[in-house]
Amino acid sequence: QVQLVESGGGLVQPGGSLRLSCTASGFTLDHYAISWFRQAPGKEPEGVSCISSTDGTTYYADSVKGRFTISRDNAKLTVFLQMNSLKPEDTDVYYCAAGTSSWSFGPNEYDYWGQGTQVTVSS
Repeated sequence: QVQLVESGGGLVQPGGSLRLSCTASGFTLDHYAISWFRQAPGKEPEGVSCISSTDGTTYYADSVKGRFTISRDNAKLTVFLQMNSLKPEDTDVYYCAAGTSSWSFGPNEYDYWGQGTQVTVSS
């Protein structure tokens, strides 16, 4: 069974850090681009960060550049999102997704999605 499972969300104060993990089962990550999206109720998913399927190039939304870092460990079937200097506007449900495009922030390009993990930034 193909599955992505996110973990690492929670409540953090502004300026704090969290590390999200996305672990795959039922398939390997080697030929997939992996992206993190976030979504608020009633809104479309927003691409946050992507790591390409080809050469590991990373991409970030302007709103998180310099604060978030995406990385992958194919041997452990896991992709990480290190989030530093968190702001209240980063509060959302975060999803990881796997797709066979080289990279994309378009949700329709992704075949597999996790169930999401809540990130809340509040004092």
